[in-house]
Amino acid sequence: LALAAVAVGAWAQGLPGSLSPGQGCAALGRCCPGRDPNCAARGSPRCFCDQACGAARDCCADYARVCPAVPCVVAEWSDWSRCAKPCQVSYRVRQRHILQEPRNGGAPCPPLEEQAGCMEYWSRQGVECQQSLLPALITTGRYGKERKKRGVPKEQETHLRDCWYCVQFRLGPIPGSCRQVRAPHAQWMRYLTQGHTVCVRCEWPAQDTRSQRCYGDGGGAGGNQLLVWQAAGHAQCRGSWERLRQLQDCTCPAVHSLVFI
Repeated sequence: LALAAVAVGAWAQGLPGSLSPGQGCAALGRCCPGRDPNCAARGSPRCFCDQACGAARDCCADYARVCPAVPCVVAEWSDWSRCAKPCQVSYRVRQRHILQEPRNGGAPCPPLEEQAGCMEYWSRQGVECQQSLLPALITTGRYGKERKKRGVPKEQETHLRDCWYCVQFRLGPIPGSCRQVRAPHAQWMRYLTQGHTVCVRCEWPAQDTRSQRCYGDGGGAGGNQLLVWQAAGHAQCRGSWERLRQLQDCTCPAVHSLVFI
């Protein structure tokens, strides 16, 4: 009988981690961000239903069930915008929006906007920009796939593609700033290495309509002449290279395949 009385007494007082009716986060009816002294449930010992209770180790027993961590969820990236300014080195933007805000200590939202360097050789009125750009402006070969066509009829696309060509260069010294990039769209700069051969494709959106050549391709340079290049969107990532040859198609690995812009 004495043991039975002890057991009944322990059950009446509530076992460790258990909740009496009217206690806990479910009874409180809310989960709070940050550290909120007003987000305490009734009962003793005092327990909390706020986001900081995990670090403070004073969560109510039902916190994990009633207030589960919900991570941020974002939409897919939009398409890249046009260059902010035509006829000069500028930038393009892509964005994404939040589908679900984080709650209860869930993973925070990642960046919602990215920028990348770009160049458009046509004004908003459709007039070709009259300028010669040095150094050669380059970016990752993936940009060629993303670059918007400027209303060219399909029957002309094949002809324009026939005007594409590839130039191989041997890279000179690479500044350390090229390896300090963090943005995902700029990671290609980290693979630029002195002495490596890169293939740079000249596509029709970057070509001068009269010469059908890309600015800075070194077509008029003499043998062994060092030319200058700059990574679009990162003015400190620039260096010299030696023009090796011009080819019809580029055959370099993806990390060494670039385009003029």
